[in-house]
Amino acid sequence: MRTMVAIILALILGLSVTAAWAGDVAGKIQAVDPGERVIVLQDGTKLWIAEGLPIESLKECDSVKASFEERDGKNLVITIEVE
Repeated sequence: MRTMVAIILALILGLSVTAAWAGDVAGKIQAVDPGERVIVLQDGTKLWIAEGLPIESLKECDSVKASFEERDGKNLVITIEVE
C-alpha cells in the first residue's frame, strides 16, 4: 500500500511541475525592438521583456544582466539590470 501511495504521489508531482527553465545571462545589447518587447544580445541571444519591466530605457550597446524563464520557446526576462 505504501508503495502504491508513493508511486501516485510521484506521478502527481511529476505532472504538476511546469516545463519552465530558468537562467541568467549577461552581455551587450545589439538590438532593441520595443514593439515586440525583444532585445537581442551581441551573442545572438533573444530575450523577451516581460510586461511590467521597462524596455524604453534599454538601448543598443548597454551592458545588461538578466534572469529569464523559458516559456513557450521564448526566453522571458523576469529581472534585468543595466550595468
